[in-house]
Amino acid sequence: MKLYDTYLFDADGTLFDTVDLICRCFDYILEKYGCRSLPRQQIMAGIGSPLVNQIVNHLGPGLDYDMILDDYLQYQLQAMKGSVKLFPEVATVLAALQESGRRLAIVTSRKRLSLEVLLQITGTSKYFDALVTPEDTGRHKPDPEPALKAMALLGADRDKTVFVGDAHFDICSGAGAGIDTIFVKWSHFDPSALPVSPTWMIKSMRELCAALPGCFANNFGSGSTCADTLKGQDIYR
Repeated sequence: MKLYDTYLFDADGTLFDTVDLICRCFDYILEKYGCRSLPRQQIMAGIGSPLVNQIVNHLGPGLDYDMILDDYLQYQLQAMKGSVKLFPEVATVLAALQESGRRLAIVTSRKRLSLEVLLQITGTSKYFDALVTPEDTGRHKPDPEPALKAMALLGADRDKTVFVGDAHFDICSGAGAGIDTIFVKWSHFDPSALPVSPTWMIKSMRELCAALPGCFANNFGSGSTCADTLKGQDIYR
């Protein structure tokens, strides 16, 4: 895989293992406001689109969605601690990319407040030069506007930028922006169902920086190799 100057990352399902947390929050909202439940797969299928769209789709029209959205967010903020973890190798790879001079951004459908709490809990805010959330754009993934917004914030070159994600929302947004895309295979989405083929597919985060000269040697001492230093570094697992 080639190295890029700029990496745009989706948050949930790509960097952060939050599916159980999100399903738990929707179970709470559905029971409280709809007196119903939904299959887990149906809830998971909407992850990646703006939260208010998911709530409307699951509960139907005619409700006070501002109140329900606030209730959901407050419930999730209380439930986050102890319920969020990074996927394997995320922190190590983000650090390696940053230290090699790459610029990193998060492009997400998660609200800014909850994203900032998520970054704080996992200790990852220090790695990102820009955050793009639904509050920042008029259109949202899978539209290319969020990816283009992040690129503008970073002064990114289209040919040297890649969007890393776990769902069609990310791959379509990146492709629409005219940049390369990477689909992560730890996703709960079936890659064969993607409407646009990603440029790359990866099985682990380490593939993003395998081509870095010296890989993680600067972080973990001379003589170490990428494979050596990744072992045992999967914090928040």
